[in-house]
Amino acid sequence: MLRLITVLELFFYVCFVGKVLPVRADTVIIPSTSFSSYSIFEQFWAYLYPWGSDHNGSARMVGNSTDHSHIALASSTLSLIATPTSGAIPPTSTANPNPAIHYASGAIHAQAQLTVTSSTGYQVQGEFVPPTVTGTWPAFWLTAVEGWPPETDVGEWKGTNILIHENMISPLPKTVGTSQNWFNTFNTSSIVKSDIVTWPTDGEFHALKAILTAEDSTDVKIQFYLDNVLQTTQVGAGFMEGSSGSPGPDGITMYKIRNVDVTEFTN
Repeated sequence: MLRLITVLELFFYVCFVGKVLPVRADTVIIPSTSFSSYSIFEQFWAYLYPWGSDHNGSARMVGNSTDHSHIALASSTLSLIATPTSGAIPPTSTANPNPAIHYASGAIHAQAQLTVTSSTGYQVQGEFVPPTVTGTWPAFWLTAVEGWPPETDVGEWKGTNILIHENMISPLPKTVGTSQNWFNTFNTSSIVKSDIVTWPTDGEFHALKAILTAEDSTDVKIQFYLDNVLQTTQVGAGFMEGSSGSPGPDGITMYKIRNVDVTEFTN
């Protein structure tokens, strides 16, 4: 079975457990109104990554209930804002592979943890305007509550406007300067299903959706949608990302998200 927590960098948090929960009626876990005010936001989301401020990129996440310089709400839209920085302390990320910190940025994660069972699945969706210039790496993903992998990327833009879907064995290819979004499922660090799709270049909000259901007693099926059109289906078995190239942007970069919701449903 798969247990999830939700994160925005955007990032979601996922893991397998061996128990089956009781059947329940459809339930909204995170409402689409969760970005309407900071008080409502803080009922459903927490600042930074579940483990802290650093990950495997050159940005350190900054934000809390009184500092919204990088995690900001306005007009029911979340903006994650990255700015160049210097003199970071410590100067390198505390996460492998410990890159030098060149940016201050924002990330959030959901307070809820979700469990996919034989009788219970989830729909996760939202609308996004990601930055796609070389050196940017916004994402909307599910990852293990304990350990890594598994991981599923509902949205991942590596310095591009494209979303990816293809079978891959490590190392991951690097795609830079294209209009793509990547749909990824990591079963191990080297066994990856990744599908790339063209991301619209109009600068408007576009919708991503993932539907997670049990494939069998150990695997989870994930259906990925772009603007309500099914793009690909992947399976997390017993259930990283790439890099966005360099140099990074030298000005302010903004990632906008709205209407994110998570719904539990009975199969």
